[in-house]
Amino acid sequence: MDQSNTSFVNLGIAPGFLEALGRMKITIPTPIQNKAIPVAMEGKDVVGIAQSGTGKTIAFGIPMMQRLAQRRGKGLVLAPTRELAVQVGEMLRSLSHAPGMEIAVLIGGAPINKQLNQLNRNPRILVATPGRLMDHVERRRNLLSDVNVVVLDEADRMLDMGFKPQIDRILQQVPRDRQTMLFSATMPSEIAGIARTYMKLPVSVEVAPAGTAAETVVQELFIVMHDSKAQLLRRLLEQYKGSVLLFTRTKAGARKVKIRVQSMGHNSAEIHSNRSLSQRREALEGFKSGKYRVLVATDVAARGIDVKGIELVINYDLPDEAESYVHRIGRTGRAGKPGHAISFAMPDQLQGVRSIERLIRTTLPVSKHPDMPVTQFSTHYVRYTPRRRHGTHRYR
Repeated sequence: MDQSNTSFVNLGIAPGFLEALGRMKITIPTPIQNKAIPVAMEGKDVVGIAQSGTGKTIAFGIPMMQRLAQRRGKGLVLAPTRELAVQVGEMLRSLSHAPGMEIAVLIGGAPINKQLNQLNRNPRILVATPGRLMDHVERRRNLLSDVNVVVLDEADRMLDMGFKPQIDRILQQVPRDRQTMLFSATMPSEIAGIARTYMKLPVSVEVAPAGTAAETVVQELFIVMHDSKAQLLRRLLEQYKGSVLLFTRTKAGARKVKIRVQSMGHNSAEIHSNRSLSQRREALEGFKSGKYRVLVATDVAARGIDVKGIELVINYDLPDEAESYVHRIGRTGRAGKPGHAISFAMPDQLQGVRSIERLIRTTLPVSKHPDMPVTQFSTHYVRYTPRRRHGTHRYR
C-alpha cells in the first residue's frame, strides 16, 4: 500500500483516535502503520518487521486500545528497557481518548509501592519491562489472568538482553485466547521460535527486509587506530553541526568518551545502566531539548531513545552483534528525513565489519579524512558484494 495515497481514515480507526492523531499533528500513516493496523484491527496475530522510529507504537497501540474499548480485559506491552517502556506509555496516553483507559508503566528503578497503587486502580493497559512485571506477578498471581492483547515491542532486543525465560513465563501465564503482536527490527531464529510457539497463524508485515538499514541513512566507515579515534571524533564534531548520538561498547567507555567530548567544547551526557533512572531521564530530556548536543550511550540503554532530528549516529566502537548496528543507525534518518551513520573500525576488526555487511546486504563505503593518517585493515579484507547467483547472495 502506497503511503502517499492513504490516510488514517481508511484504516478502520475510530473517530476518537483520529482526533487524538490530529491533535498530535500526525496525519499520514507510516508504512508499518498502513500494513499492521488493518490486520491488527481484525484481531489477528501480527509479526511486524520494522526498525525503531517507524511508528510501531501507533501501529499496535490504536488496534489494542480500540479492541479493549469494546470488551473487558487488559492489554500488555513488554519492552526491553525502562526508557522505551516510559515512552510507549506516554504515547499510549496521548492516543487514549476513552475514559477509564488507564495505563500503568511497570519498570525497574522506580518505586514499587507507587506501581502497586497503580495496579490497585485496575489499569486497562500494562506497559512493562519483563523483570519488573515478573516481580509484580509474584506478588499478584492473577495479574495476567484477564490479558487479551499482548505486544512484544523490540522483541529481538529483549532476547539479546537475556529476557527469554521471563518472556516464556509471561506468555505461558496469559490466556491462550488472546491476540499477540510481535515487533522486531530483525528476525533471528529465536524470534521465529517465539512466533511458532505462542502465536496463532500470525500475519507477517514487513516494511524493509529484516536487518536492512533505512534508505534515508547514509553510511560510512573509517578504519582508524584506537589512539586516533578521539582525533577523528573531534574532526567530525567540527564538520557536523547537528545533534549526535554516539555509541560505545561499554559503560566505562561511555563515561570516558563523554568526558572527552566535554573537553572538546560540546555539551554532552551519558546514558547507560550505571546511571540512575532519574539521571537517564535527565540526559534524554536534555538531548531532546538541545541542552546536550552529544549523547553517549551503550546499546542496552539506547533502546528507549526516540528523539527526532538526530543528524548523526557515530559508532565509536563497533557493536558486538551485527543486529545492534541496525538498531543503532535506526536512530537517525527517521520519518523519511536524511540521516548519517559513521562507524569507526580498527584495523583488526574486519570480521565484525563483514558480519554487519552480510546482515545489511550492502558494502559499507570506506572514507578517509584529509586530516587523518590513512589506515587499512590488517589482513586481506573480503568485501561483501550484493550480487545474486541462483537467488542467493555471494561473496567474492
